[in-house]
Amino acid sequence: MHPAPPTPAALILVPLLFLFFFTGPVIAWRPWPNQSLNKTDFLFGGSKKYEGSSEFVQLKYHMGPVLTENITVFPIWYGSWQSSQKRIIREFISSISAVDSKPPSVAGWWKTVQQYTDQTGANISRHVHIGAEKNDRFYSHGKSLTRLSVQSVIKSAVTSTTRPLPINPKSGVYLLLTSEDVYVQDFCNNVCGFHYFTFPSIVGYTLPYAWVGNSAKLCPGVCAYPFAAPKYIPGLKAVKSPNGDVGVDGMISVIAHEIAEVSTNPLINAWYAGPDPVFPVEIADLCEGIYGTGGGGSYTGQMFNGEDGATYNMNGIRRRFLVQWVWNHMVNYCSGPNALDQ
Repeated sequence: MHPAPPTPAALILVPLLFLFFFTGPVIAWRPWPNQSLNKTDFLFGGSKKYEGSSEFVQLKYHMGPVLTENITVFPIWYGSWQSSQKRIIREFISSISAVDSKPPSVAGWWKTVQQYTDQTGANISRHVHIGAEKNDRFYSHGKSLTRLSVQSVIKSAVTSTTRPLPINPKSGVYLLLTSEDVYVQDFCNNVCGFHYFTFPSIVGYTLPYAWVGNSAKLCPGVCAYPFAAPKYIPGLKAVKSPNGDVGVDGMISVIAHEIAEVSTNPLINAWYAGPDPVFPVEIADLCEGIYGTGGGGSYTGQMFNGEDGATYNMNGIRRRFLVQWVWNHMVNYCSGPNALDQ
């Protein structure tokens, strides 16, 4: 039999653009005010925020690649960032592989992510480190970004005439971090962060990437919860953030969420639940808002209070962080290193 003729590039791009524009990148779930649910939300709505096992969650592997080689995170600092803010985020990323950190640790949290494999049986890499960084302090694409212009920012970072970021499509994660004065399409309305992959037609390469924004000015009660209280829940009190920066401490869990999902589903064809690939429910989506034992619904679960009154649930190299749990497909429930049964 003669091999089938190659598919024209334009025909390949059409469905990708459909997914990007009409469904958007894979996004985190939070209790948004006036939210509308898609059909996957209706299917998993009762289980996505429940710490115990659920017979309704059928997370499946769809044969796509996962990040099994040493993972390199390339931060792109877009806008105005303080050195202290960068240090908090850098230390969190570095803590993912810091196995000697005091338990319960960020490295212990990553062990759940490591359990996911590709079709050869290779696990997600244990090694996550920070690679080259890029600063875009002059807002090269403005202070209001669309989903396509997010990709254009990444293109600028990898094609810059001065110190461009390395091209690493196999194990690189390009992490775009926007400062508190930058708005990204749908930010605060139904996203705090998202991940996807870049289009060769825009960037020149297919690169897994994630975006996370600092919500300190725009919507801390939504995207920095529980360090700020949403206005639509009267009487709810915020807790003290562990590193003294509500916006950045709120970003940490979103960054964790996106790195976990981009590692297990970098091209949106690997690990996810639900019958509809247009609305995949991924390993962090299933546990959004759960930080400890007993978490579910509006209850975050049991967390720790430090001597300084700050709330956290795991330790990094030198700092403490509050990080949501992720779905453990081996036992079929959300898990984290601070679980009371560990």
